[in-house]
Amino acid sequence: MDLFEKLIENKGPLGRLSILEEGYYMFPKLEGEIKPRMQFKGHEMLTWSLNNYLGLANHPEVRKVDADAAAEWGLAYPMGARMMSGNSKHHEELERQLASMIDKESVMLLNYGYQGIFSVIDALVDRKDVIIYDRESHACIVDGARLHIGKRFIFPHNDIDNLAKQLERAENLTSESGGGILVITEGVFGMAGDLGKLKEIVELKKRYNFRLLVDDAHGFGTMGATGAGTGEELGVQDEIDLYFSTFAKSMASIGSFIGGDKEIIEYLRYNVRSQIFAKSLPMPLVIGGMKRLELLKNTPSLRENLWKVVKALQSGLREKGFNIGDTESPVTPVYLSGGLVEAGNLIRDLRENFNIFCSVVIYPVVPKDVIMLRLIPTAVHTLDDVKETISAFEAVQGKLKSGQYQKSGVAELLQK
Repeated sequence: MDLFEKLIENKGPLGRLSILEEGYYMFPKLEGEIKPRMQFKGHEMLTWSLNNYLGLANHPEVRKVDADAAAEWGLAYPMGARMMSGNSKHHEELERQLASMIDKESVMLLNYGYQGIFSVIDALVDRKDVIIYDRESHACIVDGARLHIGKRFIFPHNDIDNLAKQLERAENLTSESGGGILVITEGVFGMAGDLGKLKEIVELKKRYNFRLLVDDAHGFGTMGATGAGTGEELGVQDEIDLYFSTFAKSMASIGSFIGGDKEIIEYLRYNVRSQIFAKSLPMPLVIGGMKRLELLKNTPSLRENLWKVVKALQSGLREKGFNIGDTESPVTPVYLSGGLVEAGNLIRDLRENFNIFCSVVIYPVVPKDVIMLRLIPTAVHTLDDVKETISAFEAVQGKLKSGQYQKSGVAELLQK
């Protein structure tokens, strides 16, 4: 078969949904300023789909620093990769500030979260080493593990007993190969909102020789007494060998970072190919990053407001009988029963008749016949927003249970 013919015939699990209205279900366009109420298809929507946890995206001080930095430096500076011609004192200063924030000896900036962590994984291991990672890890971790030319094992989500078994397997292999073991998990799992069992994983270090890499994209800025992340929240930050997070969530920007012992971060500076051979992070993002970090550290009211909204939303949903799983973070999933047709019609009803915009997740991301509505509360949502949303969810759940979403709308599209 011709390569392109194969791709057209088998569009993939998400590509098959391209028959639905593009720009509505897939690749929707939210317009207007980034805030809880934005425009979608000409209507104002109460929006729960933005990873703007602390509300920094439109914070006036952030907007000013971003604009001033862009005016002073432009988007081209510095030109080239950092190793060659793209380094600056500002990049180094942001790294120092981040290292202090997460209590690590050193930090390395990375251009993107997704690209950053799978490139770090690639640099850390060779064919003699073994990777072990949580089954529910983000796609960037899965892709990083796929790049690995040695052995890789998966343990069921947060199953510490099974992780111990995988560590035994790994030690048997590395005792012959002379390699090492890298365990990878997340601080906050971004879909379900539950925390990685970092305490229990760290405890296994007493029995097994491994290094721990934690992706805390959703924990940095939201978890812990100072916002330093899930390691701080659980009291194990010192035992995390490599701490990774992104600017795309609490800091509402672009970029990411990896922190750890100075010698290991120095090794990564000279071996992470996606940074060695890629242009440096533009100066406005670096200068803006320092302002965001300053607000994250010095304005605890932002995190307090976030958690006030989180607790109101999650307790309100539970009181109304909704299943929100085991979330311990701002990530708020709502689990309902139904398939693609019901999911599509429910989301259209939420948007068209209740002016609520949230993400919907279906199979294969979640099991068949499960609909997950995923809400991301922020510091700039209000308690009135919470009440409005819970009321809307009660209404659509009633329609879902009565079978009103089974036939029209999306069902007709799928039959064409």
